[in-house]
Amino acid sequence: MRIVGLGGLRGDAACALLIDGRIVAAAEQKKLVRHAAAGALPVEAIACCLEQAGLTAAEVDAVAIARPLAHGPETAQHLEIRQRFPQARVAVVDHHTAHAASAFYLSPFKEATVLTLDGGGDFRCGARWKGSEAGLALDRELYFPDSLGDLFARTVELLGMKPHGDENKLQWLSTRGDARYQSVFEEIVSVDAGGWPRFHRGWYASEGGFSDKLYRALGLADGAAVPEEMRAHVAAGVQRALEAAVIAMAGQGENLCLAGGVFGNTLLVSALERSGRWKNVFAQPAAGNAGTAPGAALHAWKAGGGGACSPLASLSLGPSYEPEQIKHDAENCKLRFRYLATAGEVIETALAQLNGHKIVAWMQGRMEFGPRALGNRSILASPLDAYSSENLNSFIKRREPYRKFAAAVPEEAAGEYFEATPNARFLATVCRVRPAHRERFAGALVGEDLVRVHVVSREENPLFHKLLLAAGDSTGLPVLYNTSFNLFGDPLVCSPRDAVRSFYSSGIDAMLVGHFFFEK
Repeated sequence: MRIVGLGGLRGDAACALLIDGRIVAAAEQKKLVRHAAAGALPVEAIACCLEQAGLTAAEVDAVAIARPLAHGPETAQHLEIRQRFPQARVAVVDHHTAHAASAFYLSPFKEATVLTLDGGGDFRCGARWKGSEAGLALDRELYFPDSLGDLFARTVELLGMKPHGDENKLQWLSTRGDARYQSVFEEIVSVDAGGWPRFHRGWYASEGGFSDKLYRALGLADGAAVPEEMRAHVAAGVQRALEAAVIAMAGQGENLCLAGGVFGNTLLVSALERSGRWKNVFAQPAAGNAGTAPGAALHAWKAGGGGACSPLASLSLGPSYEPEQIKHDAENCKLRFRYLATAGEVIETALAQLNGHKIVAWMQGRMEFGPRALGNRSILASPLDAYSSENLNSFIKRREPYRKFAAAVPEEAAGEYFEATPNARFLATVCRVRPAHRERFAGALVGEDLVRVHVVSREENPLFHKLLLAAGDSTGLPVLYNTSFNLFGDPLVCSPRDAVRSFYSSGIDAMLVGHFFFEK
């Protein structure tokens, strides 16, 4: 059974391909075309997924589409799908059902509580489910405008940032604040006796944002800008109130699965892991709307009588590029390069640059699905470079100093440096640094002792794993700083041409694309 899943059609369009219960390909439209049109079918993402599996559209058995669909009449979209996939049946999947399916069926659990939370693009903005071998059973729901995602977005706007875009900035800013305003936000969203949130609308302005009641509670004039010295504390207040509400919603038990855009907040995932209420937590790492594409396909597989689904083994689900394509793009751009004959030379060359305190772009294998770079489309630096933190944030990524990068570490060495959880495989959480190593990783710390940790296994990413081990053999520290290979708010680079453009538009010193080495 071959099922194409489509999701995020209102703005984060993606396609996933499932074959007999296993996701074999997935890609977001905006990474492939750089500027995707909202509401349109992700044609290039569909073609990419089919190409990865060597299939034609006529060989697809079903197309599953996660709501919400495009604005306006849906008839045209239905007819376009029928024309593109002449042999396929079409199934439309509820938005939160797709989120829940993406979390539970990709998890390693046979039974779990599943919690889905987002801003509320399709009326329902939260739900709790019971997952079992029989499928997903809805337990409780949350409806817009009573939305935790909306509360967070309003606070983003309150702090002068872009709502529905800068939520990540707010969570990292919160690590620099204290709990002085937590009680204010807990008055906006309290928790009832059943552990479900209750929103008190008197704190909200009818036209959006907050009413004068919030400004008075913060000691500000109505509509005044939040002073710089208060911003981190306001961010910490809403972050902690969010964590308290979600921990109550989840309840307690053996296994918990998470999906929906709210769980892109890795501090929230970490709070659930550390709450002591759950033995195991699985955060679906492509938690946002793009993640409904694999979720829709998984739901259609199970609803159609399919067997067990394969747990998520890797997010390296996008396109890769052959040497001929890389060479063609480099020569077309009139670039000089050096071809490295073996994987060993690739690693040696990268290490020579990193040990020389250079910043290295690293593009290898299949592009990652989801918002995070996991060693295939990454910018790397050595923690042994005293200026790596400043160089990565200030001169390469051009972003605020409180937004930190990840520490990538081989799976077998992770426990020596970090208190890592299984969600660190996909950068879906934050982890504590062991006390003996906090000074070493000071440049990557968020708060007092937390770091974004990327645990790398030999099976999942053998080349990146070898690079980390080689760094350990060379310097005694098998850890590299890893941030996503993208600039200026662009999507993660996909193709060699994307990589070349970003490399020569930045302060990155060297780049390895497959076996091709570029140096400024």
